[in-house]
Amino acid sequence: MSEVKRFAVLIDIENVSQKYVGLIMDEASNYGDLTIKRAYGDWTQPASASWRKLLLENSIIPMQQFNNTFGKNSSDSALIIDAMKILYNNNVDGFCLVSSDSDFTRLAATLKEEGKTVVGMGESKTPSALIKACDSFKMLDVLYREQSRDKEKEKEKETAKVTEKEPAKPGRGRTARKPAVRTSTKKTAQKAVDTEKTEAQEKDTEKPQSNLTKLSTIEKAICQIITANDDENGMNISSLGNSLQRRYPDFDTRNYGSPKLSKFLVQFQSLELTKIGNLTYVNIK
Repeated sequence: MSEVKRFAVLIDIENVSQKYVGLIMDEASNYGDLTIKRAYGDWTQPASASWRKLLLENSIIPMQQFNNTFGKNSSDSALIIDAMKILYNNNVDGFCLVSSDSDFTRLAATLKEEGKTVVGMGESKTPSALIKACDSFKMLDVLYREQSRDKEKEKEKETAKVTEKEPAKPGRGRTARKPAVRTSTKKTAQKAVDTEKTEAQEKDTEKPQSNLTKLSTIEKAICQIITANDDENGMNISSLGNSLQRRYPDFDTRNYGSPKLSKFLVQFQSLELTKIGNLTYVNIK
């Protein structure tokens, strides 16, 4: 059994929304045990009040840093200094840096040079320099949107189940009319059409941001990786996913609307997936 890795989660509250806190903790816990959890900012400011309850619920330690000069963010310096202290005390195996600020690019690169795993988290607006300096980078706004959509779908399913279980109201006497099946059917059909239109509109307005790696680039990279692997069976899908992650730190199939790598790959006509035993292999057609 492999030893669980220890991670430090360092959050720049001035460059990330509090609504992502739960998502940040969930994503970070996928990499290991979160032994250090700190959030940096000026906690005397009214804007930070919405964070306080979330910090208590997630056992995150608030690190106070006054902005001594107008327009200068002292929290960045405090976060960087603490990260270097943690690094040289050898307390953790990796870092989760939560910010969309490019000022942390050099920090991420330095931590990687020292052999630590660096997971970045921020919004789609994050500069590519910071994204590429990390081993992996999570687009919080994209993942949050997908998470919200999934929750909404679950609510709709639960509502539909409750509606189906509700008994039909009995009619009163001979004059009771039969339920208007046709009208109901029309309404149901119209509702389905409206839902499809809404989902289509969401997809149109929520396409991956321009700073995400383009699908055409990913497809080309997949073909290169498979060719270099030089195996007649193709390449194991798990190994392929790891290779893509190393090449593109921002690569996450959820950013492109696919929960799994296998579902993500089927959209490429140049690729074919085959099962050999319990393993899935990807090859070029």
